[in-house]
Amino acid sequence: MEYDLAIDGAPETVPAGTALLLLHPSIGETDRVDTEFLSADTDRFFVVSTRTTAREVEQKLDYYEVDESKAVILDTLSVERGYSRRSAPNIHYAAGPDDVEGIVDQVESFLESTDGRRRITLDSLSELAYYGDEAAALETAERLIELVEDHDAVCMFHLSSEVHDEDTVGAFAELFDATVRLDDDGSVSYEPRE
Repeated sequence: MEYDLAIDGAPETVPAGTALLLLHPSIGETDRVDTEFLSADTDRFFVVSTRTTAREVEQKLDYYEVDESKAVILDTLSVERGYSRRSAPNIHYAAGPDDVEGIVDQVESFLESTDGRRRITLDSLSELAYYGDEAAALETAERLIELVEDHDAVCMFHLSSEVHDEDTVGAFAELFDATVRLDDDGSVSYEPRE
């Protein structure tokens, strides 16, 4: 199975199991790239948000006219910050942005209970590393990529290029099939892993 990619400079399609790293400046147009990724030929998609609440994710999807009926959202912030949680079949909660087991279990549950073309985004690995540590963020990425491969899905995980040193960025990039690089001026490039 092939998945369409609506990303500048990227191949038109990638095979099932492909894992992409979105490397971006701290303040960048990640929402645009993210929603373009989620919109293309997708039956269901799962958004892991360690940076914003479920409500903010829904607002982003609505703004970019992404079909919310296909979305399942994992909110990792509301519990940690003591916000009220609203109950909805497509919204789940984790104990915090560093709740590795909770995040991995929810993604696995989503992949096992759905079929067709599935996409996973995680925004962001940098937040996961901030709340936990870089080793936990690397381990989480590795485990989620394995699930994506096993279930013929595709994924794109965010990482801020400005908050990690070069070695750490390199360690993350090694886990992924390609890096989608978003520059300060909004331009996008696609770099397959060598």
